[in-house]
Amino acid sequence: MMPLIYAEKEEPLIIKKVGGSPEVKKHLENLGFNVGGEVSIVSALGENLIVKVKESRVAVSEELARKIMV
Repeated sequence: MMPLIYAEKEEPLIIKKVGGSPEVKKHLENLGFNVGGEVSIVSALGENLIVKVKESRVAVSEELARKIMV
């Protein structure tokens, strides 16, 4: 298990844990980052990642990407 920030680009991964405060967890769940869901990194822009989750592309900060364990 590792934080999403360290994952390889374009590799489909399964979300194993979502960390952070209850507010952060709720925000990530609302974006589609749920345990058991599939996620992949599309590209990295500076400290932000563009990720594909539930057929959508979402930008997440490095801080949030560190809270998503795959």
